[in-house]
Amino acid sequence: MDNRFRYSAAGYQCCCAQPTPSPPDPIETRSSLSEVRATITPMIEFRSVEDLCRATRAGRSLRYLYFWGHRPERGGGVGRGCLSQWWPAAFTVDGVRYTSAEHFMMAGKARLFGDVEMLPRILAATSPAQAKAFGGRVRGFVEEVWREHRSGIVTAANVAKFGQHDDLREYLLATRGRVLVEASPRDRVWGIGLAATDPRAADPARWRGTNLLGFALMRARSTLAT
Repeated sequence: MDNRFRYSAAGYQCCCAQPTPSPPDPIETRSSLSEVRATITPMIEFRSVEDLCRATRAGRSLRYLYFWGHRPERGGGVGRGCLSQWWPAAFTVDGVRYTSAEHFMMAGKARLFGDVEMLPRILAATSPAQAKAFGGRVRGFVEEVWREHRSGIVTAANVAKFGQHDDLREYLLATRGRVLVEASPRDRVWGIGLAATDPRAADPARWRGTNLLGFALMRARSTLAT
């Protein structure tokens, strides 16, 4: 389920578009959201590590934006930390309020497996860590089913999160010329299993993880750019 998704009352809907090249990334020079929108063209979209490996083997030069953790920039500004699932940015979908993308992800897991008892506990969790812990206790969990749906759920979370906060949306859209990479040395599913300072992080063929969060963010970015 690695296509682009947006959330609606009907559920997670595919909204695929063909990738086309984009101009140089203005992340360091943008001055306003309107300026970013004015310069945006359809995103280059990679959907898997294999896509990146094929591109690099073909001689393509890629630029990576590494992130890990959810601390704000010095002075409290928006920076790479906003790409984290744990970044504190509340949003509402179908009348339900989520205090972070992690809350949405774990609520989606509870809904997927029909755990009506755990769902309200996840929604009321006081932190992303607590929401994650509750999500790990969802009853009826089947790994194969979760693998099929998890990327769509996380993509939908980020479309809502970034779409409902202008400052976050501006930041995400301004990364359009870069491959988003969760450089978590601890996570081989949502991250690459390597720190940004590890020389192997610059070569997707040497990644130890699948970077699912990075790809979900890039799909959300493409959706919000249209």
